[in-house]
Amino acid sequence: MGGGGRFVVQNSKHINVGEKEQSAIMDETIGKAIATLREAGVDTPEHDVKLLLAEAAGCELSDVDKAMLMGDPIDYDAERFGAMLARRANREPLQYIVGHAPFRYLDLEVGPGVFIPRQETELVAQEGIDWITRNGLYNPRVVDLCAGSGAIGLSIVTEVPGSHVWGVEINQQAAAWTRRNIAATMRRWPALASNYELEIGDATNATTLAKLDGSIDMVITNPPYVPQNNIPDQPEVRDHDPELALYGGSADGTLIPERIIRRASRLLRAQALFVMEHDISQGDRLTAFARINGFEQVHVRNDYTNRPRYLVAVKSAI
Repeated sequence: MGGGGRFVVQNSKHINVGEKEQSAIMDETIGKAIATLREAGVDTPEHDVKLLLAEAAGCELSDVDKAMLMGDPIDYDAERFGAMLARRANREPLQYIVGHAPFRYLDLEVGPGVFIPRQETELVAQEGIDWITRNGLYNPRVVDLCAGSGAIGLSIVTEVPGSHVWGVEINQQAAAWTRRNIAATMRRWPALASNYELEIGDATNATTLAKLDGSIDMVITNPPYVPQNNIPDQPEVRDHDPELALYGGSADGTLIPERIIRRASRLLRAQALFVMEHDISQGDRLTAFARINGFEQVHVRNDYTNRPRYLVAVKSAI
């Protein structure tokens, strides 16, 4: 171990005995770290250790994979790695520890107070993007209700040329993360600076974005929907995701999603699209609710695990 907490592991193929010893120490360190996370109940200990190591080394995960495969040197901050490992062993979300999370083509800043974007929500964004493309909309007007980190809306702005997105978020702490991600996205794509607007307000309230009623081409949303009688088992979700972004406001979790359906119905123009993520237990109820609140062609789509995950509906012409 060198000065300043830096640790250099050399290629074990080199003839220098000291370098071989360093490599053996590194292998032992990684093995112990994986065992620590496995004992703590982490689902993906190998992946998490490598990602934390990449953060401590200031490189990409693929660089760590390649270095471990080839026996090449890895230079990392051992003190930082140990601190991050301890946080992960306490079941703090990996994304909070490293400070960012991937979502489609974006790398979003996340931390305490904001809902961590999930892989299944990428399907929700894709559904909306595909519909816009199929219908040849050149300047689609989109509302992202319950914006959180900004994942869905910023994906649409960056992937759909000419799109304009209004994001709505009620939680000031979450909105601070939205603003960070808006700023980071606009630094990367300066021409899009005026294409995303953040509204601080209640996504279910009829006064929020009322000036846009009847003019929106698509409402897309990942609202709070977890049933209050079904508290998540995972500490990362139960203890760290903000409750305001997690629970759907009723025992079955449909209270807020139903209010979102009503609000979306007023925002959308005739024959516009509504896409909403929901709990796997809510598809039938929300389908029926959408049909009696101004929607047709209502369908439930499955996620990557083939479970009913999100609602797709078209605003009725009448």
